Amino acid sequence: VQLVESGGGLVQPGGSLVLSCAASGFTFSSYGSSWYRQVPGKERELVATITSAGSMIVYADSAKGRFAVSRDTAENTVYLQMNSLRPEDTAVYSCNIGPDWSPGTQVTVSS
Repeated sequence: VQLVESGGGLVQPGGSLVLSCAASGFTFSSYGSSWYRQVPGKERELVATITSAGSMIVYADSAKGRFAVSRDTAENTVYLQMNSLRPEDTAVYSCNIGPDWSPGTQVTVSS
């Protein structure tokens, strides 16, 4: 079982990033997917979650209207499109699919 993330980095306020999380070693379509983020010294925060069929999506209030989660079952990948990024979005972002977690990728929003 492996979750591999990509897409993190440094972006200016107002910019966009797309995170992806590719899964292998298990039946991706059987599980919902979630994105979390964590800032040092703070609790991990749920950013967005999508059910296995993609029929229900939930966003944190901080993400509503700016972020979009999607999944591609054929590619075993879940995405997080992040727009209008703010400095307070700076965090380590991780994906969670079933019982597994990705290592995390740093997103830094700064001018």
